[in-house]
Amino acid sequence: MTPTDIDADVIVVGAGPGGSATAYHLAKHGAKVLLLEKTEFPREKVCGDGLTPRAVKQLIDMGVDVRPEAGWLHNKGLRVIGGGVRLELDWPDLASFPDFGLVRTRLDFDDMLAQRAVAAGAVLRTGHNVTGPVLDTDGRVVGVEVKTAEGVKTLRAHLVVAADGVSGRFALAMGMAKREDRPMGVAVRRYYRCPAKTNDDYLESWLELRSREAGSAQLPGYGWIFGLGDGRVNVGLGVLNSSKAYQQTNYRQMLTDWLGATPEEWGLNDEANAEGKTLGAALPMGFNRTPHYTRGMMLVGDSGGMVNPFNGEGIAYAMESGQLAADVLIQALARPAGPARERALQAYATELKRRLGGYYRVGGIFVKLIGNPQVMKVATKHGMPHPTLMRFVLKLLANLTDQRDGDAMDRIINAMSRVAPAV
Repeated sequence: MTPTDIDADVIVVGAGPGGSATAYHLAKHGAKVLLLEKTEFPREKVCGDGLTPRAVKQLIDMGVDVRPEAGWLHNKGLRVIGGGVRLELDWPDLASFPDFGLVRTRLDFDDMLAQRAVAAGAVLRTGHNVTGPVLDTDGRVVGVEVKTAEGVKTLRAHLVVAADGVSGRFALAMGMAKREDRPMGVAVRRYYRCPAKTNDDYLESWLELRSREAGSAQLPGYGWIFGLGDGRVNVGLGVLNSSKAYQQTNYRQMLTDWLGATPEEWGLNDEANAEGKTLGAALPMGFNRTPHYTRGMMLVGDSGGMVNPFNGEGIAYAMESGQLAADVLIQALARPAGPARERALQAYATELKRRLGGYYRVGGIFVKLIGNPQVMKVATKHGMPHPTLMRFVLKLLANLTDQRDGDAMDRIINAMSRVAPAV
């Protein structure tokens, strides 16, 4: 394609956290970026609305004002409840990540990130539903087909980033199905008015979830209560697919049952305090769609199965993969189309595997272990009473370590990730 044939250097499909991060970092470096979103902002997403320090770092990298005065609720760490123990674990003090987490609803969070991309120079088009790729005679992606209120049109670019979420429609149109040998999870959540918990200094996690349909078997996962600071809380649960009860369980009913056991004064067992419906979504984990680069297209975030198998966190990894994708794309665009550019583009998948492949492999082993109800029960009963062990677990599950000059816990976790074969 000649310069006059293209609408952008890079088209990014999907303006969620991964897509907006990609567009921001590309535009910041001078690339001509078109960011396409099928819906209109503001729009709701199924999410816990809680952000670990790993995600906070990505926001800071995008120049987002994360002060409380800008509407963010800060938290000190994670409160874990299980095995008759209630334990408050502060986020670790690290050189690599801040020592606080954040809470903010996705209703305006995604809009904010998209506007950061626009401020950097990206062009945002909402109401643009990408229906599939445009391929050249060699089967390489050279653009996208888009459906809008005005009709169907074709947009062209040198490269395309698919950041269209768990559905992975763009990747599916390229013949890339999800891998069944990787972990998968499901999450459901609902908002409640709850003044007693809305300004909590800690994200709260409950470990003992039981399936009514599977004879009260304990499931691998956790329930959460995240205060929003506005009189409401986000409550939900996430469960992994490694348990035999996974397919049998009604997760909306499980959420209702669990909330029914919370203190009455919180009001979470009263339907009158609920706001909106209980909504659910799948959690694609451990690189469950690969390759992450092929034929002029990159996968970012949930479309590439980048949710952390240990804790179900997706936003941080969507934004990290978006930043990495942008770095690789900028280098590739500086080279002429052909073998030299392709060599640069292949670095994306290689670097993703180096950074996260071993860690996700360990996460896959973890998922299989806790899928056994007895293992989950023993881990909860005997692990929770030991704060030092639980601080290690927090670092492991949230992937919060210093790669250099870290403490003994950091060195153990980093060594585990290095020696595990990359997924």
